[in-house]
Amino acid sequence: MLATAACASAKTAPHPATSAGTSAESSSAAAQSSSASAQSSSASAPASTAALSPVQLAGQRVIYSFSGTTVPSSLLTLVREGEVGGVIFFADNITSVSQLDADAKELDAAQQESPVHLPLLLMTDQEGGEVRRIADGNPTQSEFSIGESANPAAAAAAAGTGAAQTLSDAGLNVNLAPVLDVYAVPGDFIDSAQRSYSNDPQIVSTAGAAFITAQQQGGVAATAKHFPGLGTASTNEDTDNVPVTLNQPLSQLRSVDELPYRAAISVGVDLIMVSWAVYPALDGNRPAGLSSTIVQGELRQRLGYTGVTITDALEAGALKAYGGAGQRAVDAASAGMDLLLCSSGSVSQGEEATKALAAALQGGQLTASSFDAAVSRVDALRSKLA
Repeated sequence: MLATAACASAKTAPHPATSAGTSAESSSAAAQSSSASAQSSSASAPASTAALSPVQLAGQRVIYSFSGTTVPSSLLTLVREGEVGGVIFFADNITSVSQLDADAKELDAAQQESPVHLPLLLMTDQEGGEVRRIADGNPTQSEFSIGESANPAAAAAAAGTGAAQTLSDAGLNVNLAPVLDVYAVPGDFIDSAQRSYSNDPQIVSTAGAAFITAQQQGGVAATAKHFPGLGTASTNEDTDNVPVTLNQPLSQLRSVDELPYRAAISVGVDLIMVSWAVYPALDGNRPAGLSSTIVQGELRQRLGYTGVTITDALEAGALKAYGGAGQRAVDAASAGMDLLLCSSGSVSQGEEATKALAAALQGGQLTASSFDAAVSRVDALRSKLA
C-alpha cells in the first residue's frame, strides 16, 4: 500500500514536536485557533509519549482489531513496539468473559513491554438488548425498553453500572455506548434494533446522562454516539453499508438531535463518536467525521467539548469515495478526530492507518501542534483509566 511504503523510514526517527509539519490542515483557521487554545500542546504531553517516533506517536491514535479469539502475534508485536493505542473486540472475538479477560491480559502484558507506560484502550459495543458483544453480559435491557420504563434515569443508571461490571470482569475499559440518537420514526434504522432510548430528546438526554455517569463511576469510559445524530436515518440508511445524507433542518439538529450530547458533555462523557452521515445543514460536502466544520466548529467550539473524539468504523461503506484506510485516517485526523477506529478485523488495516498518519505528520499535512493535542487528550483518558 502506498501509505505503508511512504512511511517506511518514519519508524526510527524521533518525533521533533517543534519541527514537524507546519502547513495548514483542512480545518478552518478559526477552528484551528480555537482548538489550539483549548487543547494542551506538545510541551505538556506526558513523558510516556513525548519522545516517541512518528509511527509510535501515530499508533496512539489508532484502535486495532483482529479476527478470531486468539490475539495475533503480529498485533502483540506492534503493541510491544509502542504502535497501538487500543483494540476493539467484536462478538467473533468472544466466547466467554474468561476468554476475553485472558486476551485482554495478554495485550496488557505486551503493553507493559512497550515504551508507552499507559494502558491500552480495550473496547467493545455493549449497548444493551440486541447489541451486546459479550452476549451473556449486562445490560440485558435495550435502550428503548429503558426509555419506556417508569423511571428511565434509574433504569439507565442500573444499565450503566451493569455494563461497567461486565466490561471490568472482561478486562476492558471502554464501552462504545450509549447511543444518543433520537429516533424519528418507529422501525427506522436506529429504532429497528431498539438502540434509541426514545423519540423524546429529553428522555434520551436524561437516560444517556444517567448511563454515562454510572458506567464511568464504575471505572469504564463511556462513548456518546453518533454525533450529531442518526435519529432521522431510514431503515436502509446504515452508514456501515452505504453513504447516507440526513436532510433535517438546522433548527431540528439544534432543538432535538443535539440535546442529548449537551447533557452528555455536562456530565463529563469521556468519548464522543462522530457519525459518517452527511448533514447538509452543517456541511453538505463531507461526512461528519471528516468535516472540521462539524468536529471543530460544532462539537469543540460551539458545544465546548474537550474530551476524546473517536470515528465510527474506517471501513464503513459511507466512505467508499474517500480512498483506503490510510487516506481516511488522515482526512479524519485533519478534521480534528482523535482516535481512528480500524474495525475490519484485519491488523493490516490498523498498520495502514498508523503509517499514513505518521507520513502525514512528517510531511506537514498534519501539524505537530494539533497532532500532539490529540495524543494529549487520548493520554489523559488512558491515565484516568490506569
